[in-house]
Amino acid sequence: MADTFDVIVIGSGPGGYVADIRASQLGLKTAVVEREHLGGICLNWGCIPTKALLRSADVWHTLQHLKDFGFAADNPRFDIEAVVKRSRGVAGQLSNGVKFLMKKNKITVIDGTATLKGKGVVSVTAKDNKVTDYTATNIILATGARARALPGIEADGKLVWTYKEAMVPPSMPESLLVIGSGAIGIEFASFYRTLGADVTVVEVMDRVLPVEDEEISAFAAKQFKKQGMTLLTGTTVTKLAKGSDNVTVTLKAKDGKESQVTVDRVISAVGIVGNVENLGLEALGVKVEKTHVVTDKWGATNVPGIWAIGDLAGAPWLAHKASHEGIIAVERIAGVKGVHPLDVTKIPGCTYCTPQVASVGLTEAAAKAKGYEVKVGRFPFIGNGKAIALGETDGLAKTVFDAKTGELLGAHMVGPEVTELIQGYTIARTLEATEADLMTSIFPHPTISEVMGEAVLDAYGRVIHV
Repeated sequence: MADTFDVIVIGSGPGGYVADIRASQLGLKTAVVEREHLGGICLNWGCIPTKALLRSADVWHTLQHLKDFGFAADNPRFDIEAVVKRSRGVAGQLSNGVKFLMKKNKITVIDGTATLKGKGVVSVTAKDNKVTDYTATNIILATGARARALPGIEADGKLVWTYKEAMVPPSMPESLLVIGSGAIGIEFASFYRTLGADVTVVEVMDRVLPVEDEEISAFAAKQFKKQGMTLLTGTTVTKLAKGSDNVTVTLKAKDGKESQVTVDRVISAVGIVGNVENLGLEALGVKVEKTHVVTDKWGATNVPGIWAIGDLAGAPWLAHKASHEGIIAVERIAGVKGVHPLDVTKIPGCTYCTPQVASVGLTEAAAKAKGYEVKVGRFPFIGNGKAIALGETDGLAKTVFDAKTGELLGAHMVGPEVTELIQGYTIARTLEATEADLMTSIFPHPTISEVMGEAVLDAYGRVIHV
């Protein structure tokens, strides 16, 4: 029947659309329900368009340092409206690319808002309020998440922004305060600071980028401060007083001391909550904890035939994690032999600030907490010829090994293009590589990737260029 499918995916973000494509490849009749834009938040309002903004900031940074490379240009300037327009164009191009992939893979695209009406039944309300029921043997929930709102500090779209408003500023603010120093907060702080805004970052934890290795976090913080950012750690926002075109923020430090700062705009980046509302989960008994659907290691919920992937299924909140979960769930549904469960210690994390930060596996502290005896290697970018030639010497690569077996437990990097380099360590983690495997790998010269090999050598007292 036309309205009956093997798999219906609710949500077309990087988890949902990849799950659709893999299901189609496996011969399953597949549909996707999307209420807004194909590609979800990542392609339209998240990972991709933010990287377009950050690329513009990188170009501006280079223009400010032309003299270092033997060039001169009079009165360089930027147009924030044009910067935003380019970012939105990139998002539009990729969303259209997802449309093409859906058509190519013969996936039925259903526009509207989905609700689970009963076992195997998805009810979709179109924009004209017409309701149509579809049935499927398996339903994959990929509805994603949204920005968390702190009580009393809710975004209003004008003076207090979420990531959405921060991506499309009508004009360039002279000053702003970012609440939260995770990947989203630091990326926006980096973008606006590079373009000249006075930026203050407030973090309740004792350091910025708190999920990263402590040494990498400290190195990054030093660079942010050098760029002119104000970092207030161990600090909470207790009150916002909105003026006609500015916000006065009341801050409370760990010692209880209060202070105030007035800025043009505030960006709230304090985490996300899963989009679990109005899906019909309660009626079917789907287990939800702290706004996230509970799943097993293959993405199955406690209700047979219902699966959940991506941000909806919990941390880490990464697009590539969602895509991988989608493939795992679909292959499990299709009965593919040897489907592997997700191992979060093999998922790389990337933050596209300046300098970039990337990591995979256990931090040094986490490895020790798990009882490992560790060997730790470090290599600074200042010792790398390619980094010196590029004029990008602020960086550090760090490796953490199991002293007994030589297994690479974790790798952590800060510096230019480390979001590209981290995949080398990620493959090593996936293949359960040891120090011997990595030491016998040949790194091309001159490349920044040589810092990766040197950080391995340093863990075993064999570093060459320091």
